[in-house]
Amino acid sequence: MARNEQLIRQHKLLQILERNRFGRTIEELQQELVAELGLSSLHPRTVRRDLEALQASGLDVSSQSIVRGEIWKLGPKTRSAAHIQASATELIALSLSRDLLYPLAGTPFWLGIESFWNKLREELPESVWKHYEAYRQVLYVRGMPAKTYEKQHGILGTLHRAILEHRLVQIEYQPPGKESQRRTIEPYAVVFYQSSLYIIAAAHEVPVGEDRVRHLKLDRFVKATALDSFFQKPAGFNLEEHLGQGMGIFSGGKAQDYRIRITARGARWVVEDPWHPDQRIDRQPDGSILLGVKAHHDLEIIPRVLALGSEAEVIGPASCRKAMAAIARALAERYREVE
Repeated sequence: MARNEQLIRQHKLLQILERNRFGRTIEELQQELVAELGLSSLHPRTVRRDLEALQASGLDVSSQSIVRGEIWKLGPKTRSAAHIQASATELIALSLSRDLLYPLAGTPFWLGIESFWNKLREELPESVWKHYEAYRQVLYVRGMPAKTYEKQHGILGTLHRAILEHRLVQIEYQPPGKESQRRTIEPYAVVFYQSSLYIIAAAHEVPVGEDRVRHLKLDRFVKATALDSFFQKPAGFNLEEHLGQGMGIFSGGKAQDYRIRITARGARWVVEDPWHPDQRIDRQPDGSILLGVKAHHDLEIIPRVLALGSEAEVIGPASCRKAMAAIARALAERYREVE
């Protein structure tokens, strides 16, 4: 725990020194750390030890005495160490990635993207930029939602710090069509899925050993407050394995096997755009396929089946087939022609 907190403070110290070329006193650094990290207190001796640790790691951090006291600042080696070079091809790849990540606008992640992009703009030759701008006239990114997370900037900052510090967070969470709920969570990670951010967290009130992991959509967070209490992340929890069990971002319970019969015509779309990296396809003599995938929830499957219309049929499990039958009856009634 202490090691994580130390790393966070030292990283923030570097950020403060980077934007203050004339340096800061220990007291000034202490005040800025408390304000930006949301700390309840921080002793100046701790700040000094962090600065000395940065020096010991080889960073060009120095101190000097001036009229207003001892100040600390970054030396020229630190400021000039990162000379950026990129080809037009690399710039195009970065530009496309930037477009794909636009929903992150307003978050700390986007600030880093924009900062790096601006540094590139300042350092690269004009000839490289001309080639890049010409190429981007024929290469576009479309289909991204018109959303950003600017309003959740503060909430995401709180959650991000709590993840690093293993700190409990009290949240107000409002699922669609329901009243706002107050919960206490143990945040593990932030996941970017289909242009939305999700917080992977354990429900603190659920006993260890039971199904505790939840996937909470950031859009539904009304408020988040970091508490002065900490949690221990399960030693055996592997986020990549956890997320790889299903097709979407739903959480809860063990993933089920789903089977879908898809016509020969519809099969082409499933082959072109796979539903899951580990999907199983059994080809039938008539050209149709039996598709097997794992998912945590019927709603990971139903929208995809509906998108294929009459080209797809859910075979199992029975609960999903029953849900599809109810949807089909409701749609048939809604679109029934008036005689």
